[in-house]
Amino acid sequence: MDATRPSRAAPAAARSASAPAAAVRAASAPDAASASGRGAHRAADAGPGSHHPSDPGSRSGGVAIETRSIDYVPARERHGKVWHQGPFWFTGNFVLTTMVTGFIGPALGLGLGWSILAVVLGACFGTFFMAFHANQGPRMGLPQMIQSRAQFGIRGAIVPFVAVVFVYVGFNVFNVVLATQGLQTVLPGGSTLWYAVLIAIAIVLAVVGHDLLHLVQRWLTYVLIAVFGVLSIGAIVNLDVSTPGGGGGMSWTAFLVVFSGAAGYQISYAVYVSDYSRYLPADVPARKVIWWTYAGAAGSAAWLMSLGALLASALPDPDAITAVRQVGNDIVPGFGTFAVLVSALALISIMAVNAYGAMLTTTSALDAFRPVRPTVRVRVIGIVAIEAIVFVVAIVLPEDYLGSFNDFILMMLYGLVPWTAVNLVDFYLVRRGHYAVTAIFDPRGIYGRWSWRGLTAYAVGFAAMIPFFKTSFFTGPAADALNGADLSFVVGLLVGGALYARLCRGLDLTAERAAERASEAELEGADAASGA
Repeated sequence: MDATRPSRAAPAAARSASAPAAAVRAASAPDAASASGRGAHRAADAGPGSHHPSDPGSRSGGVAIETRSIDYVPARERHGKVWHQGPFWFTGNFVLTTMVTGFIGPALGLGLGWSILAVVLGACFGTFFMAFHANQGPRMGLPQMIQSRAQFGIRGAIVPFVAVVFVYVGFNVFNVVLATQGLQTVLPGGSTLWYAVLIAIAIVLAVVGHDLLHLVQRWLTYVLIAVFGVLSIGAIVNLDVSTPGGGGGMSWTAFLVVFSGAAGYQISYAVYVSDYSRYLPADVPARKVIWWTYAGAAGSAAWLMSLGALLASALPDPDAITAVRQVGNDIVPGFGTFAVLVSALALISIMAVNAYGAMLTTTSALDAFRPVRPTVRVRVIGIVAIEAIVFVVAIVLPEDYLGSFNDFILMMLYGLVPWTAVNLVDFYLVRRGHYAVTAIFDPRGIYGRWSWRGLTAYAVGFAAMIPFFKTSFFTGPAADALNGADLSFVVGLLVGGALYARLCRGLDLTAERAAERASEAELEGADAASGA
């Protein structure tokens, strides 16, 4: 049976946790798809920590304030359409920070054609890993990072959490700076004032939560396609790439730098994905979840990074705001300014997405030491605290924006690559989508407080990457031998994933199946009681 199709024989489970068979054949066992157990998606909240069957969830007729956070989403609250993942991730990637990645190639002397090829290939490669995480949401009904407890342990998962929080805070710092610069092109006010205003708007969106974020992202997709479609055509027609950076040639070192930058940028989104697919019904086909996520994220990244390469090849020392405004105003006076304002809206939206994810991650970390009840108050406190840090960091941001951004995305890549390798190998090849949801919240459960397999694979994978690091402040010996080319992400994926698979050969999956069945019974009982 095709494991990517729901099974009519198993109403309590959608047997679609496996990836498309051509990509992940090992996940194609007939029952590989019922991630977290067949009964998991029917569950109300149960188990230690933050499970409360009486919580109304995030829907009460239209968009309402979401009440769930790290707790499980039961079947009665599942909603949404799988195609919504496409526009969500299109807008999520269609921000000016993505365009800046396209500036790197021309800045290194790489020709326009080679720069575009590098960012497209890098974006497509990095999105592959990010998109396969999307399938975990409907199967497990949990946010992305708390799922890592199965691989790293209840407290051990805090290790990758640190890198993840860095991702969220770092992206929001760059986003609020760019959004402020955009608004200041037409509106008065100092940077500090606009930082506060934009962060406040992002906080409101994040507090309302999942459904509003999906709605905003979806409608912004249509606006962005229309505005940047015109802008892209104008750039192609009007810009002369023979000067100043368009005449560059081919350099494998520069090509690999751009490729790894684009790939790392996309891989960094892996930490978000299940957060926004976990409310989907558990029987949605895996292929559709993965494809819509991939198409939206890779399509927008390839488009905007390529546009960035074009602008950087034709304009001297470009910055994202100035370049968009100049090219747009050359088409129709005022259009460039309008495009910048639209870009600012997209940046505000993704700031809310980042704040939401940061809240989930920090709550998961705190819950590892003391059970956290997922109330709206806790969500508000978490979101406000994260955004307060963003505000402070934005004020002291270094002036060397491009250099800071390049190092930032490389550091994200370094910290997240071994995590994504371990997490995906566990889901698709080791446990094949079978998890005991209640045990993920129980320090005394089958996953324990610290899991040596996941932590060892993560540490060794990260250590193996170090010789290949290439940043402005450190060049590893392997990267130096390769004339500065950074292949650390390839090493981290291979070493981290392969080692984890090897270490899990002795894993007692039979015992885990018993815990899974007990979890299913507990969750189904709680769901029945709350629905009565």
